[in-house]
Amino acid sequence: MLNDYLPLMILFVISTLLGFLVIGIGYLFGPKRPTERKGKPYESGMVPYGTGMRRISVRYYLIAVLFILFDVEIIFFLPWVVVFRALGVSGLVELLVFVGIVITGYVYAWKKGALEWE
Repeated sequence: MLNDYLPLMILFVISTLLGFLVIGIGYLFGPKRPTERKGKPYESGMVPYGTGMRRISVRYYLIAVLFILFDVEIIFFLPWVVVFRALGVSGLVELLVFVGIVITGYVYAWKKGALEWE
């Protein structure tokens, strides 16, 4: 049973190690020219203006939540792809129903203007 998850675990370990490796290489070999200006808040050298507690539009949160929602739904394609051949036609029909529901939600959000950025 655990042998079925071995490729997934190998992928997880390799991707984690690769992430640490890339960050470590960037830290070791990246440019290090600290200045007083770079050490200020925001690290971009720009002088911050206004307070740090500015009001953010609710539309920002709405778009963020919709992005997470549709992004998580797309993740559900992976198990289907892994067992595609074993599912046959019934699996294809179930996927088409799922895609139809996702597209319906996307079109609904689009028609309501939730994806418009002003």
